Amino acid sequence: MASSGSTRSSASPGGRRRTAIVTGLAVVCTAQFILQLDFSIVNVALPTIQRELDFVPAELQWIVTGYALTFGSLLLLGGRLGDLWGRRRLLEAGLGLFAVASLVCGLAQSPVMLVGARLVQGAAAALVSPSALALLAAGNAEGPARNRALSLFQAATAAGASTGVVAGGVLVGFLGWRSIFFVNLPIVAVLLVLIRQVLPADTPAARTPLDLAGAALVTTSGAAFIFGLSNGEANGFFLPVTIVALGLAVVLAVAFVGVERRSRFPMVPFSYFRVPTHRAAVGAMALVGVVIVGYVYFVSLYLQHVLGFTPLLTGLALLPSTVTVVAVSWTLTRRAIDRLGVKRVLLIGLGLIAAGQLWFVQLSPNGTYLVNILPGQLLCGVGFALGLPAAAIGATSGVDPAQQGLAGGLLNTAQQMGAAVGLALLATVAAAWTVQTGSLSRGYALAFLVAAGFAAAAILWVASRLNHRVCQAELERRRTTDAGRT
Repeated sequence: MASSGSTRSSASPGGRRRTAIVTGLAVVCTAQFILQLDFSIVNVALPTIQRELDFVPAELQWIVTGYALTFGSLLLLGGRLGDLWGRRRLLEAGLGLFAVASLVCGLAQSPVMLVGARLVQGAAAALVSPSALALLAAGNAEGPARNRALSLFQAATAAGASTGVVAGGVLVGFLGWRSIFFVNLPIVAVLLVLIRQVLPADTPAARTPLDLAGAALVTTSGAAFIFGLSNGEANGFFLPVTIVALGLAVVLAVAFVGVERRSRFPMVPFSYFRVPTHRAAVGAMALVGVVIVGYVYFVSLYLQHVLGFTPLLTGLALLPSTVTVVAVSWTLTRRAIDRLGVKRVLLIGLGLIAAGQLWFVQLSPNGTYLVNILPGQLLCGVGFALGLPAAAIGATSGVDPAQQGLAGGLLNTAQQMGAAVGLALLATVAAAWTVQTGSLSRGYALAFLVAAGFAAAAILWVASRLNHRVCQAELERRRTTDAGRT
């Protein structure tokens, strides 16, 4: 009897700890899910918002671009602040600010009010995302536990992006456009309650001065870059404002590198990029960012403008890809990485993504969903489920715990900047070829061919930068060191 009681008492703390770990993982993944949801959920509502708030057509894009602008340009700063001030603290602050901005969006009475709140939403998201990724990386030892956590984190990212299309159609159809912002409030409220209960308070890094000059330069450079690409895609790349913005982005980026090389406490320690696995992972994520944004954008347009799907039916048609990403991430990705290694799984994932893009090249005016779309969706879904977690593992493995937020910020920034380039480039290519051929399908098909080229470039980048044996030996050494600390 005593033995049974002893077993129960010893098992109970372990059971509670496992429950806390699972709940903490769910909280962090849900936070990331919401951020990605807000990228896509507004797209379905744009016509209604334009009509009710009297948006000028040229300004309507800023509902989407405003969020992307502050999110993409502030990610590095958000990651560094999490390292210095505490990731859980920044996660809570970011989610609180995100909820307030969502409330203002839902109550907006003018275009200026809505776009301003969307800018704040993006800034809040930039505080949340790198801290969430860093909490996962720092809270799970390198190896199977971290591999599973990062796989689910990337699955949440993909699920949020595609679920937004479905949720947007349902909410706008039944409750009106304001509901797409109000829906964030109860979810964030629950997350804020759970964070204190299931996520341990992390110890901030040793207090070092924040590199204010570097932070200002990298933030303004990123903002100018995203603005220039977005404005160029919408209004033309030869306009003076577009040229000035892109030129300013280059000048500020060069200045940032110069400042960082001389700084005692740089915003981005360049020693991070001396590790081949880090270079390969971040570079691959930037190139895949081009593919991801084009994939969702052009599949949605093809379904609606060519096949005649409604927005809601379009969202439902994208679900097989989301389900595939989640299922493969949950059941296969961690085992594949443990067995095959980061490089091989990353290359397999990139290969499947490229194959999916090539499948979409055969889009035609007389196509069907089952033949022209679904097979490519499934190929891309499996590719994303394998490739994105492998890149995240490569980018965060071996990183000093005090710099995990920075690593998360770099990875997310690479993806967001890739997406900005991708949307501007692919939309321009598709529009030009559509005018040339008079066929929407051919324009979309050429965009997918270009996207396949970016996926192929990612394959070549990883294959040339990573040595499998060296990569696995380094990961194993880091894993042993991490286990020794604990």
